[in-house]
Amino acid sequence: MLTRPLVLVFASSFGFSTSFYLLLSVVPIYAASVGAGEAGAGLATGALMLSTVAAELFTPLLLSRFGYRAVFAAGLVLLGAPAFALGFAPTLVSILAVCLTRGFGLGIVLVIGGALVAELVPSERRGEGLGLYGVAVGVPFVVALPLGVWLAETFGYPPVFVAGGLAALAGLAAIPGLPGRAWRPGRTVGVLDASRNPSLLGPLAVFFVVAMSAGIVVTFVPLAVPGDSGNLAAAALLIQAAAATLFRWWAGRLGDRYGPASLLVPAVVASAVGVLAPAFAANPAAVLAGMALFGAGWGVTQNATLAVILERVAPSGYGAASALWYVAYDAGLGLGAFGFGVVAAGTGYPMAFALTSALVLAALAPASRGSGGARVR
Repeated sequence: MLTRPLVLVFASSFGFSTSFYLLLSVVPIYAASVGAGEAGAGLATGALMLSTVAAELFTPLLLSRFGYRAVFAAGLVLLGAPAFALGFAPTLVSILAVCLTRGFGLGIVLVIGGALVAELVPSERRGEGLGLYGVAVGVPFVVALPLGVWLAETFGYPPVFVAGGLAALAGLAAIPGLPGRAWRPGRTVGVLDASRNPSLLGPLAVFFVVAMSAGIVVTFVPLAVPGDSGNLAAAALLIQAAAATLFRWWAGRLGDRYGPASLLVPAVVASAVGVLAPAFAANPAAVLAGMALFGAGWGVTQNATLAVILERVAPSGYGAASALWYVAYDAGLGLGAFGFGVVAAGTGYPMAFALTSALVLAALAPASRGSGGARVR
């Protein structure tokens, strides 16, 4: 399974994921430091994710016209090169321009990464391949996210900006070894066509709801945990991220054996129970155990839903299916955090986390019907 092109995909994916996570928290802090305040910090992340979603929608069309190599190379350049300009961006407007440009690159490389894995891995081992891909993009989440903040505090912002740019651009070395224009029977399927496929709606709905809870966890666990327990919040998020990465890989192997759709119900249950834990913030053991359980459910959900939708489209639809999955991911993270903030302002954190758990449990309906879709080989 580990062919040279697939290893190159993993290596370049590790690089662009490192670039993304290394700067994810640093850029908002930098924006605030140049006088943009909290609103400017939020706009920096919002601009990045807005252009990411836009690029994800158009990437399948670009792939049909120019192929993997050219579009992937363009995405890496758009993500990496503008990072060097951040050190010369002293205003919020210039920072937002960089974030918008990097977001276009991020959306492109995310969609292509998932599509290439589906293209290069035999269908009977697709879950395992997606699991390894999850490790490649998940390890930087565990390591690079806190590392970027530490580097900025220790050495200043410019070295972090340079490191973030180089991490993405290093992936250009892998481009010659990737497929060019893969032959695909039938016409290329666009995002709009794929969104009309009824067999994809169930797993995408499951993923969207659980992604909402993931956005809530990473945004509000540090706020919900008592202020004198900063180490607890950091440990909880670290455990959650590590568990998600581990179980995303494990779910791939299990899904190849029993079918990825069979993992959706237990993944939803684990996520729903785990996301309730921050409601008991005064009990450190409950918080840590809950975050481990949530991370496991979130990791399984990521692998299983992507594997399910990829097996329900023809090879000509891999790019579009991957794009829909990432749109659900980004939209879920953002809307979950926003909605939770509104609810928590009126109910308090314990009730808001309880309502989040109930919302995730509602995803059991589409999850339990997830095995009904037809596979396309």
